[in-house]
Amino acid sequence: MTGFSDASTTALEERSRVAEPVQAILGRSVELGFLGRMPVTEQIDHALGFVVSAERELGRPPHSVVDLGTGGGVPGLILLSCWPDCRLVLLDASERRTQFLVEEITAWRGGDGVEVLRGRAEEVGGDDRYRGQFEMVMSRSFGSPAVTAECGAPLLATGGLMVVSEPPDDPEGDRWPTAGLAEVGLTATSRIRFDGRFGYQVLTKSGSTPDRYPRRTGVPAKRPLF
Repeated sequence: MTGFSDASTTALEERSRVAEPVQAILGRSVELGFLGRMPVTEQIDHALGFVVSAERELGRPPHSVVDLGTGGGVPGLILLSCWPDCRLVLLDASERRTQFLVEEITAWRGGDGVEVLRGRAEEVGGDDRYRGQFEMVMSRSFGSPAVTAECGAPLLATGGLMVVSEPPDDPEGDRWPTAGLAEVGLTATSRIRFDGRFGYQVLTKSGSTPDRYPRRTGVPAKRPLF
């Protein structure tokens, strides 16, 4: 795997795409313990890296996206702000977090254009309403590479892309072994550095995901594919 290539735009240039209410919502999310203690502006900048990476790969905004393990709304709320016409699913297993997002998004924009879905990714990946239905999957801090690949791949249509947050100081990118990814139909393609601070791995759905994946709840973490 090659090193990172730099995005052609910066966080400062992209921040105007984020709707004004988003920072306040994320501030409340931090207060409730739904996000880490990184300053909200930095969390927004990091989320914008997902936007820039996706648009760089596709040459346009995506038509449909799942934010895998959306937590307190990052990058989901930034995706919603930047891509208002996209089919967007914010997936998380926590009732408190998903209820918070439903209430905040409804107050902000009436809830149109987004589905906040409470559930386990292992179960959602086997549901015909979601399996193979998305052009992109985003993952900020869902789990290990093996767990992310197994739970995200079933949601992607063939040719779709997964964008995963990466340690920006990892020059080799050896967290994504070719054989392990192939097991679920994925191929590691480009690696992108945004704003000189944030790294992202792009995976392509190059083949089909066998019906046995994802395995039942908890198994991907207990017995990782790689």
